[in-house]
Amino acid sequence: MQQPLFAVFVEADRLACQLNNPQLQIIDMSAPELYSESHLPGAIHLEYAEIITQQPPTLGLLPDFEQLQTLFSKIGLRNDAHIITYDAEGSGKAARLLWTLAACGFDNVSILNGGRSAWQAGGYPMESERNLWPASHFKVIPNPEVIADKAYILSHLDEPKITLLDARSPAEYCGDDLRAARGGHIPGAINMDWSLTFNSQHDLHLKPTTALKALMAERQINRENEIIVHCQSHHRSALMYAILKFLGYPKVRGYHGSWSEWGNCSDTPIEV
Repeated sequence: MQQPLFAVFVEADRLACQLNNPQLQIIDMSAPELYSESHLPGAIHLEYAEIITQQPPTLGLLPDFEQLQTLFSKIGLRNDAHIITYDAEGSGKAARLLWTLAACGFDNVSILNGGRSAWQAGGYPMESERNLWPASHFKVIPNPEVIADKAYILSHLDEPKITLLDARSPAEYCGDDLRAARGGHIPGAINMDWSLTFNSQHDLHLKPTTALKALMAERQINRENEIIVHCQSHHRSALMYAILKFLGYPKVRGYHGSWSEWGNCSDTPIEV
């Protein structure tokens, strides 16, 4: 695999200078109607629903790797490419694609910082023509080191070197906003609402690196620990995964079952 062209997050001005680079493949994770209206030049559209599996009440499970390999080959992803992904909703969907590809053993992925809104605010070119790539033979090499499931968390609940980071709102964390059979949080989990990490008044850009580091320091998120991120369906927490990787945290996992699984089980321990 080639060296990444960009870090985990790429600014619009830097990407604009590389649009004609044949190594780039750009994936739009916005709503289909937004893609049809306009998108970055050369970008294809990928439905968020295609990169998750729902087994109600669990909402955001990782599909099996054979299914993902078929999907990524069908849309034409190349193992020698650098993937740029973006959405129009705070980068949660784009980050979920980044994490999914990491689980597939592919790390040459960047998120457009601020997504569609930042690109438009910068006055960069858009197009409306639907793009397609020729089918490929994308190779998936599963990487279990970025994945956590219920069994993994249950077996590591009392380990001091494991940190659980809950990206839901404080009301969800405390059980006041009930979105499963039971409310509350996983014992020992630290709450950090994902919306604290980006500025909704500034084109959905991430907050400056110093501010992101301060958020982690305030919650004593130790980079020496293994961090397991989760939310309701590993959508918001996928952005937290990407941010932690951007900040240089070496050991980060995503719990894809998240609260839609944990909170709907009758035998999982809960704190409120």
